[in-house]
Amino acid sequence: MVGAEVGDWVGNQEHSEDGLSAALVTRVAATFDLPCPASGQPLPLLWHWAFFQEPVAPAQLGRDGHPARGGFLPPAEGRNRMWAGGRVDFLQPLRVDVPAARHSTIAAIEEKQGRTGKLLFVTVRHDYIQQGETCIQEEQDIVYREPSPPRLSLDTPLPEPEWAESIRPTPVMLFRYSAVTFNGHRIHYDWPYATATEGYPGLVVHGPMIATLLVQAFCNAHPHAVPTRLTYRGLRPLIADSDFQVAGRHEAAGRAALWAFNEQGPAHEAEIHYKENG
Repeated sequence: MVGAEVGDWVGNQEHSEDGLSAALVTRVAATFDLPCPASGQPLPLLWHWAFFQEPVAPAQLGRDGHPARGGFLPPAEGRNRMWAGGRVDFLQPLRVDVPAARHSTIAAIEEKQGRTGKLLFVTVRHDYIQQGETCIQEEQDIVYREPSPPRLSLDTPLPEPEWAESIRPTPVMLFRYSAVTFNGHRIHYDWPYATATEGYPGLVVHGPMIATLLVQAFCNAHPHAVPTRLTYRGLRPLIADSDFQVAGRHEAAGRAALWAFNEQGPAHEAEIHYKENG
């Protein structure tokens, strides 16, 4: 079970402010090879993950490149950290070049027994506020797992997609996404560390980037849809220089299933709720 000293982190809070700079938005757009919204225009969905990052000095980084644990997030020594999934409610758009704030709270900590060892789940709640209005409410699930070989394939059958896009995750794309999100986790750009220390066969594609590509593919296929809620979960890692698909199909009115997959099976799954605009 989680020790009392770790459980004490529940309720821990952090406050960040950001101007949602058009300069950084330009870099995110270049990373995804998409048009760049102008100052005052809505920030595309999930691009807010590039903002509100609290920088720390090199001496405050852990061996994995993340900020050392025991500050806002609880300590979990000897375990590898991953972004497991989350839930996002889109209430209204954040806008480029308009100051905003993020209020963060550790909502829950739970230890579970997984297939390859103990897993420590930390749920963080974020509220994004701009001009006095809450624009996005989000919960992120971060998992700390005991070192073990990563699962690289799943034999779960997939439904026939109604739309799909092919993605080639190059090392340059991963490096750029790490840069624009100020994500120092070395599995995304440091091949010797990713392979020798954490046991991956190559550089690992970011979970948040996969979720962003899933939502973008949905929006490309449904230009009149207005997403209102997203739930997403990582199933296994995807590796750089190996093509994968982002796909989806409708489950009911106003609801669609999304998934990322390659020849080794599904890697990421999500569900998006939406309303029609016009």
